[in-house]
Amino acid sequence: MNVAILGFGTVGSSVARILCDLKPEGIRISHIFNRGVARKRVDWTPSHVVWTEDFDEILRSDADVIVELVGGLDPAATWVRRTLEAGKSAVTGNKKLIAAQGIELDRLARTHRAHLLYGAAVAGGIPVIPGLRQGLAGDRITRIEGILNGTCNFILSQMESGVAYAHVLKEAQRLGYAEADPTEDVDGYDARAKLVILSRIALRVGLEVDAVACRSIRQVEALDFGYARDLGCTIRQIAKAELRADGVSAFVGPTLVPQRSPLAWSRGTENMVLVSGQYGGDVVFSGHGAGGHPTAVAVVSDLIALAHGSHPVDLPSRAASISGEFQLRHYVRFVVKDTPGIVAEIAGALAAERINIDALFQRPGYKKDNLPFVVTVEACAASALRRALERIAGSAWLAQPPIDMPMLGE
Repeated sequence: MNVAILGFGTVGSSVARILCDLKPEGIRISHIFNRGVARKRVDWTPSHVVWTEDFDEILRSDADVIVELVGGLDPAATWVRRTLEAGKSAVTGNKKLIAAQGIELDRLARTHRAHLLYGAAVAGGIPVIPGLRQGLAGDRITRIEGILNGTCNFILSQMESGVAYAHVLKEAQRLGYAEADPTEDVDGYDARAKLVILSRIALRVGLEVDAVACRSIRQVEALDFGYARDLGCTIRQIAKAELRADGVSAFVGPTLVPQRSPLAWSRGTENMVLVSGQYGGDVVFSGHGAGGHPTAVAVVSDLIALAHGSHPVDLPSRAASISGEFQLRHYVRFVVKDTPGIVAEIAGALAAERINIDALFQRPGYKKDNLPFVVTVEACAASALRRALERIAGSAWLAQPPIDMPMLGE
């Protein structure tokens, strides 16, 4: 099976290195594509490999499988589409592309008797996608929740020790875990794309990416971890989707996680996915998802599957209405200019939405004109809590807007 690699960056070069080192039976690198390809040449690939910056040359060649590792939507989408239309199979780790156009591309692959594999699109080297597609295809999955972004997990797990967000972000950028513009990671867009892909495979529903509620971790401060510890929790960026009778509930954002939950044990750039099945119960996938080598392992695994005639189970998905509503407890942190009647006003706004206060926490040592305290509320809909907070948004005693985060159960 002749394989052409589009993109010779961190992941593409790792794929080539693994193929050269392991020499898996039945697989031969035929082409390597990159813009400005001359600067990318290395001397450890086989002499027969054609280095090119012309995609059409690859499409006309004897390559059986084209591996897209360029990323983004354009021109990657065009290249994958043309690959499948030519009857060649495609392997990709492009989460943005698969989240946005995966259903259409799967259909195109079937039409042209080709195959589209994307095991590297979620959690890098952790076999979540093949595990769901084949290992759990016999179950009815009802819920997915997990840590799908290693950058955010590194930042939040470092903040547990009291370090400020801005300082940890700089360290993540220095180590190469975060981009110069970290928006995709810290604002939840990366995890959201991965959640849409997992929902399609596990819950068998097609979700529009932009319809999934998404919140940033930028709002989290070091003091929130102190309050979280008082509640027996820590804070992680959680992606969660669950089947409902009338559709799917889904969200991505910072969330309080009980210390006894496996999700609280994940540190650094680790990813973790918890899947709940109607018959098989709970299954956990965990490991180092990010980085060139782990992601390349997933790509090479897809290539080996193709070379040996193993193709993904076809799990058709259906369109579903989507909501960000979950009945969960919530953590709400206020920073106020201390005056009489604040708690009464908060309680009144919550009561108007039929939300009950569960507990109130106030740590000592803060100035009265910038005083943080936390209110936890009993399980309620996120929209009801949002309306309650809007009622007090203009109050003179607020020193800054309140922050709320859902709290997962045990």
